[in-house]
Parts: sequence; structure tokens; C-alpha cells
Amino acid sequence: MRGARYAWSLPNTALGAVLAAAAMASGGKVAIVAGVLEAHGGVVAFILRRMVPLHGGASAMTLGHVVLGRDGVCLDRTRTHERVHVRQCERWGPLFLPAYLAASLIAALGRGHYYRDNWFEKEAVAAAGSSIVTSSRT
Repeated sequence: MRGARYAWSLPNTALGAVLAAAAMASGGKVAIVAGVLEAHGGVVAFILRRMVPLHGGASAMTLGHVVLGRDGVCLDRTRTHERVHVRQCERWGPLFLPAYLAASLIAALGRGHYYRDNWFEKEAVAAAGSSIVTSSRT
């Protein structure tokens, strides 16, 4: 069954693996933690700080079985939250990214916040007890 979960989420994982390789090529680090590839630093830190549409950026982001973080501390702080997203990727497979974007759009159209009111984020926050740490809180 584990192999099926990895295969179903492979399109998202492949995108994450490309970014993890970019992190390594630009001085970042990678490690496998409990079956999930974690990458931090290098170009990934720049992307999370400057290219994620949240005030102050994001501390971490999940793509399949890859979690990208600004640094090791951010990965430690967000691990429980991001593992919820790993499980979501396993359930939704290649539909995860379009579903996540649709959930953000639905939240915004309903006059909510595209991130805080996104169903996927609410599930991760509920499970982890906190939301992703942004630079304004680190």
C-alpha cells in the first residue's frame, strides 16, 4: 500500500525533487526523514521568502513526499503541519495542487483568506495546532 501512495503522489513529488535538487546545487541541504525528502536552504529559501504569496513568505512547503524549508529550524517547527500535507498529497495524488488552488479560490471568493481559510490548511493547522511560520514570526 505504501508504494501505491508514493506512486499516486509522484507528479507532485517530482516537482518537489526538482526544487530539492536546486537547493542542493545552490548550497542547500537534503535529508530523508521518516520517508519524506526534506530540503532547505539555497534557492529554496529564496523561493519560500520571496515567491510564496503570504506576508513574509512561508517557512516550509510540501510537494508530494518532498518538504522544502527555509532552514533546518523551519523544517523542525513545521514538520507536523507539513506531514499533514504529505498525507493530503497521498490522498489527492496529481489532483492535489489543482485542488489546493481551487480551495484557495473558493475561500477568497467567499470573502475568506486564501490561505487561512483554505480547507487543506485548516486540516493541517488543526492537526498540528499551528499554522506555517512566516518570517514575521521567526
